[in-house]
Amino acid sequence: MTTQNRRLTVMLTCITCILLLPLIAMQITDEVNWTLLDFVVAGALLLGACLAFEFFARRSSTTSYRVGIGIAIATILVIVWLELAVGIFGSPWAGS
Repeated sequence: MTTQNRRLTVMLTCITCILLLPLIAMQITDEVNWTLLDFVVAGALLLGACLAFEFFARRSSTTSYRVGIGIAIATILVIVWLELAVGIFGSPWAGS
């Protein structure tokens, strides 16, 4: 398995583990109440961020570029996730 494919496999495994956290939490407490749409949207956001990083990382050989693009993609992911969860900007898609 090449390094690039191994990196993609690790990313997909991490997405699965991240999505398992709220699923397990829903079994333990009533505080977490995700619907199927929540899981689909979260999975799409995480997958999109990972694929975007993979797309740009494969086109660069320098580590500093990969770190920079990783930070930029992670920042965008967190901002979108926060907006959907609690509405930090008050858009119509806000979860509050």
